[in-house]
Amino acid sequence: MSYLDHFKLKEQPFRLTPDPDFLYWSKQHARAKAYMESTIWLADGFVVITGEIGSGKTTLLQSFLTELEDDVVYAVVSQTQLTPTEFLQAVLTEFGFKPFNKRKVELLDMLNMFLIEQYSNGKKVVLVVDEAQNLTRKVLEEIRLMSGIETHKEKVLRIILAGQPELKETLESPNLKQLVQRVRLRFHIGPLDSREMREYIKHRLKVAGCETDDLFADNTYDSIHRYSGGVPRLINTLCDTALLCAFADEKHAVSAEDIMAAVAELNWKEHESNTGLYEKLQQVSDRMQALPTVTQIEVRSDRERLSVQSFPPGRIIVGRSPDNEIYIQSKFVSRHHAQLISDDSGCVLEDLNSTNGVFIAEKQVKKHRLRNGDVISLGVHELVYTDLRQADTASEEELAESDDEASVAGK
Repeated sequence: MSYLDHFKLKEQPFRLTPDPDFLYWSKQHARAKAYMESTIWLADGFVVITGEIGSGKTTLLQSFLTELEDDVVYAVVSQTQLTPTEFLQAVLTEFGFKPFNKRKVELLDMLNMFLIEQYSNGKKVVLVVDEAQNLTRKVLEEIRLMSGIETHKEKVLRIILAGQPELKETLESPNLKQLVQRVRLRFHIGPLDSREMREYIKHRLKVAGCETDDLFADNTYDSIHRYSGGVPRLINTLCDTALLCAFADEKHAVSAEDIMAAVAELNWKEHESNTGLYEKLQQVSDRMQALPTVTQIEVRSDRERLSVQSFPPGRIIVGRSPDNEIYIQSKFVSRHHAQLISDDSGCVLEDLNSTNGVFIAEKQVKKHRLRNGDVISLGVHELVYTDLRQADTASEEELAESDDEASVAGK
């Protein structure tokens, strides 16, 4: 006997694969969907939807797409680690073309002609980009240009960008001001609160065929929220494991003990949103911001400045994982590629056993004391190091010289 038969369920209520039939319409999800639907009748500008991993963005997108009318043609691009040309090819492929072995100008012409043709036939065209946080600035700029394709009356391409919170940070870059000006609506999907989580669990059980209202005991919900943080994917994982634990013990309902057995099975700790970790991190951040900054790092790619960051004394990690102080999205950069340690004596660069190495002046280094103005190469990216203490000293000396010259002139 399977656990479905045991609990009299028709299908798994907490599977992780996106399924629009199981979508729970929290106020947040309903509002996000309303924003996406607005793209159908508002052709100018596009919508940005962000949310944490497991917040239900992909399921929401699928629900939105399944309800589109026959006069809407859409393309969905989920593989987003692409060059601008590869991105255009992916879009055209979704629209039914075979756009390979063509130059970029030919791809743009194909897309332009397709959009004008669909408009002439009374069709609306929607482009949905999932996992948009992985898009490079060059591809985002390409999307901005695509959004500008128009007839003499209106724009002809509606665009929805969906991604993890890093997408918000990317869009705040000064280099993307023109793109952000095209964003009509933006919404972030957060975790479910305790009440919503309870409704979410009961909704999924009902869709799966559960005929009782007490399969999960009342005293289970606080623990589920404490360990899942209200994140739908984590709720699913914990509830499914708890059902298996109850099934193994031949119980016909899930108790608080089964939830804790599932937590132990998964080796989970309380979710960070419930442990005060965020507040502790904010306190650390506030203390760090109170310290004087001594190190400045300018990140460049293809001679284009991507960002400039300043740091107080301490350790700075560089890598392609979002938890790094300097976050670089590149396949040539390791998750934790290198570190810079600054103190009263200066700054030391150290390779953290990266795959592609760390270079200064085309020479690979494992550990190197930086000099003001050193350029560090990581794949196709460059980091320009500035010791702000030296810069301040130089400014003070220049000011003193200026005062001396003014004094002499006065005499």
